[in-house]
Amino acid sequence: MTTASKIRVAGVGDAELVAKLLRDFNVEFDAPVPDNLERRFRQIIACDDATVLLADDIGFAFFTLRPSPYYDGPVAMLEELYIAPSCRNRGIGTALLRRVFSEIQNRNAGELQINVDEVDTDARRFYERHGLTNIEQGSRMLLYACEL
Repeated sequence: MTTASKIRVAGVGDAELVAKLLRDFNVEFDAPVPDNLERRFRQIIACDDATVLLADDIGFAFFTLRPSPYYDGPVAMLEELYIAPSCRNRGIGTALLRRVFSEIQNRNAGELQINVDEVDTDARRFYERHGLTNIEQGSRMLLYACEL
């Protein structure tokens, strides 16, 4: 299926919409929702090493770039990709992901990474269908974090 949604780079003025979409995403998956998402997205969107793409007002993709000694260019991390439930299975996620690939290739990124919950088989299937590979076969690498 194809979509007629317009994909565009978000500007600082879109922070409220992006925050709403991430809030909807987190609520859908019972994840915590910080109170200050709009302020944070205003800051993120203004950064050179982060990009938010919008599919009209129904979805978004958010990626960051970081330097890496393993590539001549940066490594891209797809932080979030969300489509409103009523608009899924229309090719909008595919359109967003293709635009992500285009954007990061234009910035000479050497790799795209994304963390996906092991139990989220729909997301895993989606990313595998688009050429991403699970690199944690066998013994998995564990992610440790410390909130500062």
